[in-house]
Amino acid sequence: MERNRLDEKKTRAPSGAAVPSAVLTEQLYRAFLEEWAERGFAALSLERVAARAGAGKAAIYRRFPSKLAFADAVLDALGPSVALPEDTGALESDVLSFLLRLRAVLRHPLVRRILPDLHAEAARSKEMRAINTRVAAARRDLGRALLDRAVARGDLPHSLDREHALDLLPATLYWRMVVIGRTPSTKELRTIASSLSAALRRL
Repeated sequence: MERNRLDEKKTRAPSGAAVPSAVLTEQLYRAFLEEWAERGFAALSLERVAARAGAGKAAIYRRFPSKLAFADAVLDALGPSVALPEDTGALESDVLSFLLRLRAVLRHPLVRRILPDLHAEAARSKEMRAINTRVAAARRDLGRALLDRAVARGDLPHSLDREHALDLLPATLYWRMVVIGRTPSTKELRTIASSLSAALRRL
């Protein structure tokens, strides 16, 4: 969910104007994220989401039967914005590429505010837990592809504990950016990538 993807379509049509379906859907997605970030999912109002998007509430219900279904669709639509890191040919530089892409996602202010609330809601609601699990699985698939490439190249052993490795890959960056609220520099990411690569080789 990179910054430019969230910011690229802020223009809203005047109330009552015809809006292409795809454009309106993007506007509704952004409005939903803004409302979620400001108020939390529990207090999120679909009426306010519609107003932010310059649309009627009916525009939402034509697309989504409930607030939960709307959240699921928004997170699913934003998923592809995190692409598989490039194959650099070496483990440490692959890990650095992964961290750089993850930092681009986590540094967006909406994402930083929504993620903790998503996890909190997942602890209270089995439906939100299912959504959170699916989002996490998609992210882990990217890390799994990175690890598989490293194993195929001989950079990591075939006996690698992949689940442990997948926990390690994002952990330091997520802790610093989402829990502590500090964005590491590229120099710091290089150090993290070096430490992670060394740890992965020992798993």
